[in-house]
Amino acid sequence: MYIVIMAGGSGTRFWPASRESLPKQFLNIIGDKPMVLETFERIQSLVPDDRILLVVGERHRAETGRLFKNHAVRILAEPKGRNTAPCIGLAAKYIEHLGGCEPIIILPADHYIARPEIFRTGLLQAAQIASGGGIVTLGIVPTRPETGYGYIERAEKPEEGSVYPVKRFVEKPSLETAGDYLQSGNYYWNAGIFVATPQALLAEFASHMPAFSQGLEQLGATFDKAEFPNALQTLYDDTEGISFDYAIMEKTSRPVYVIPSECGWSDVGSWRSLYEVRMERDQDDFGNVADGDTLLVDCRDSFLVSRGKRFLAALGLRNILVVDTEDALLVADLTKSQEVKKIIDRLKKSNSMDIL
Repeated sequence: MYIVIMAGGSGTRFWPASRESLPKQFLNIIGDKPMVLETFERIQSLVPDDRILLVVGERHRAETGRLFKNHAVRILAEPKGRNTAPCIGLAAKYIEHLGGCEPIIILPADHYIARPEIFRTGLLQAAQIASGGGIVTLGIVPTRPETGYGYIERAEKPEEGSVYPVKRFVEKPSLETAGDYLQSGNYYWNAGIFVATPQALLAEFASHMPAFSQGLEQLGATFDKAEFPNALQTLYDDTEGISFDYAIMEKTSRPVYVIPSECGWSDVGSWRSLYEVRMERDQDDFGNVADGDTLLVDCRDSFLVSRGKRFLAALGLRNILVVDTEDALLVADLTKSQEVKKIIDRLKKSNSMDIL
């Protein structure tokens, strides 16, 4: 078995703490370690270190090497971000190059798992099923109507035990539809966690991304050679950015299974979702969460993050997010923190690249 940790995202929704030079997965967002290292430690017991592959952006190769200097993990650096489909295809081809034919567990680097033992048990079960040639995903049992996640609809009857065939993958729903999904019990949150053999994955790329698949075949001859970086650059220049869900999972005719999981998952996809995770252990008597050198007076349901050198004080706030760094300050309605990308877009238009 191999494990691939995808760590190439930009993390723009965590601006101003997250920057292009150091995105979310390399920050101490929840605990006292970068999220990519917490993800690694969560699954480290499942396989030897040299069967763990981290796929990162080229500009983060040095930081990744520093974080993992005491571990014999393998690192592949993408020359540019192309979303999850090319990332997974590249990883599958490299593992095939290593001689791997066992299932690959594919994980995002920047998620939170409250109950890691349940998570690991689900992954091992998924790997056992995937050895038969299908694709397996963990479906997170929903706890609320959520419009920010994609969903997985299962078949009515399980294949065996708690393993269900997948009927379809569903886009982010309206609030009313999400409520219907929750009531039905047949839908799970799509956490972007997949398990399959490299041969199964590469066959899917050959069927649904044939040009990219041909490029992977040519790239395979350059692995671990001096010409590899240039060959990879050429492939990525010619490849569209597309998610694995869109490119493969919504089109495959291969057997696909979902294993329900109640592992306490969060994608930690915004300041609001981080606030919700942190509330479980850090909230005060008024629903506030504070990080760093802060003081809250007569505040409720607010989130203060001090990452600069200044003392941060707040008075009379309600549902407010404040994130202070050395060179930028964000003040926002906490319920609108998913929309931080609007600020990023405006900064790009004004060519304010020094604070991105």
